[in-house]
Amino acid sequence: MEKVIVAFENEKSCQRISDLLDSAGVASCLVCRSGAEVRRLVGKQHILVVVCGFKLADGVAEDLFEDLPDACSMLMVAQQGCLDLCENEDIFKLPTPVSKSDLLASVRILLHMGRRLEKFIRPQRSNEERELIDEAKRLLMDANGMTEEQAHRFLQKRSMDNGLKMVQTARLVLDEHGMA
Repeated sequence: MEKVIVAFENEKSCQRISDLLDSAGVASCLVCRSGAEVRRLVGKQHILVVVCGFKLADGVAEDLFEDLPDACSMLMVAQQGCLDLCENEDIFKLPTPVSKSDLLASVRILLHMGRRLEKFIRPQRSNEERELIDEAKRLLMDANGMTEEQAHRFLQKRSMDNGLKMVQTARLVLDEHGMA
């Protein structure tokens, strides 16, 4: 399940929205009360959506938005007067009182958009890195009788098991066989 940060100055608001998103199975919620907490969590976790109020314990949410990763959206839930003060057009806004269905639908859409956006933002491999991975796959195919798909999955799994990038794993495979 995707993780969403719910950040409001008011503890009741945090809990109410977090409970709603959790119980509907939309997302697993991490609750924060300040922008500093949000920044810390976003740095450590894979977060695509921050649902927040206009103001947090240490500042306005609009300032926090600038520090979020490119694929992370912000949904500001506040009174219309506060939303009108927010000038950033990239922040999604929902006026209170908000219906459960509108909140759930908004978070679902933002999660979907974030997943789609990540595909375009994700760094692409250089030609050298692709060649290195292909060379490691050819070695695995020749040495172990694997198909190209099996060799690719082997490199993926070994990368995940060792916490390495695929290109690093390809180098290790080539080093192990004296090919690098």
